[in-house]
Amino acid sequence: MPEFLDLHGTTSKTLRDLADRGMRRHGLHLGQNHLLALLWERDGRTPGELAAALHVTTPTITKAATRMTTTGLLTRRPDDHDSRLVRLWLTDAGRALRGPVEAERRALEERVTADLTEAELAQLLSALAKVQRTASALLEAPDAS
Repeated sequence: MPEFLDLHGTTSKTLRDLADRGMRRHGLHLGQNHLLALLWERDGRTPGELAAALHVTTPTITKAATRMTTTGLLTRRPDDHDSRLVRLWLTDAGRALRGPVEAERRALEERVTADLTEAELAQLLSALAKVQRTASALLEAPDAS
């Protein structure tokens, strides 16, 4: 078995589980924090815009938005210029989560990298960025098999 893929896979799962635990403390399901982050950056996006930014399908965003609307984090409103479009808007409760969610993510990152030196952390981030760029390029390239 390829060592990098195995270690990366198990590490990713463990980090996802830790992040999920942290997001649940704020009443969120894992992934909803990413949707919120995009809306904190620019409120009023369409589900399609959010799906493209997060590399997921529009139905995935619609499902998450339904949950988040039910819990009072978002509202849905028709687009002012195109009634076929729906835009998602943060509520006060959704905006209020920004500080706590960002702090939770920072704290998790600090805890899981605490045993690394500054040089090791910089090298890790650089190497992961290279792997991510290469993997993205492979995903976008026509299948060579």
